[in-house]
Amino acid sequence: MNYLVTGAAGFIGMHVSLSLLERGDSVVGFDNLNPYYSVALKQSRLNRLVAKSNFHFEEGDLADRERLPKLFAKEKFDAVINLAAQAGVRYSLTNPHAYVDSNLVGFVNILEACRHHGVKHLTYASSSSVYGANTEMPFSVHHNVDHPLSLYAATKKANELMAHTYSHLYQLPTTGLRFFTVYGPWGRPDMALWLFTKAILAGDSIDIFNNGQMRRDFTYIDDIVQGIIRVSDRIPSANPDWSGKQPDPASSRAPYRIYNIGNNQPVELMHLIETLERNLGKTAVKNFLPMQPGDVPATFADVDDLTRDVGFKPSTPIELGIERFVRWYREYHHC
Repeated sequence: MNYLVTGAAGFIGMHVSLSLLERGDSVVGFDNLNPYYSVALKQSRLNRLVAKSNFHFEEGDLADRERLPKLFAKEKFDAVINLAAQAGVRYSLTNPHAYVDSNLVGFVNILEACRHHGVKHLTYASSSSVYGANTEMPFSVHHNVDHPLSLYAATKKANELMAHTYSHLYQLPTTGLRFFTVYGPWGRPDMALWLFTKAILAGDSIDIFNNGQMRRDFTYIDDIVQGIIRVSDRIPSANPDWSGKQPDPASSRAPYRIYNIGNNQPVELMHLIETLERNLGKTAVKNFLPMQPGDVPATFADVDDLTRDVGFKPSTPIELGIERFVRWYREYHHC
């Protein structure tokens, strides 16, 4: 198979690309290497990929409408895994246009390129943030998600709607994946686990929002990767039981699916911090703060559909995941 993986220099994109390469697929990685966080880290990830003979890197921006059609015509991709996006809930409060350019304009450019160049399946990253004001737990793909709490979440919900339109109009098979708080080696410096680790080692205080009353469905990167690839290998078909009278948000009469990928075991934020302290051998200086705009107090994934359709359920315990992250962090930073 010949894959396009967008966001290939990103945390999830690098791991997915490596897994595809190791099983013998060809991968073209696409990334704009933007400076939202360390470009040096992104380049270090890329260095792991370009060492593989079946990998080719293209630097570019999804918002460049002229670039993608040329790349698709040249490479004739069998499948696309779109992981490129402007990430971060809090950043969207101050830089909204970055989300429009990358997550909306960029995504419609991907859809158009897939439509016109015979791509067999588009798998794309959505987010648990789409659940927004929902309070029914665990979050199910069959729940309504019409009340996002950040522009980032709204763009991810928009991606799902845009994908469905293309699946309906052009029979383009699309699958959206709602990721739940992904962590692990080579992770993002703007995520809590990295920020906490850096601060604790430096003896600086860590900010704990909502006074620590937060629960997250932390999902280890290896579980995310396996879920992505299993889903990508399963081209969705129309749901013959779908009804417009009682519309199921997770499927359609079109070749369209939505899945959660989460650990299905929410972890108290204070437990994560205690586990991190044990692995680092240092106690954190804690600064308790109120809830931040755009945040939600808890996330919890119902993954029954994922388990039923692709035979997989994330299962890495937080204790093991943090141990692996800390080991990688110390090696990467020589500390």
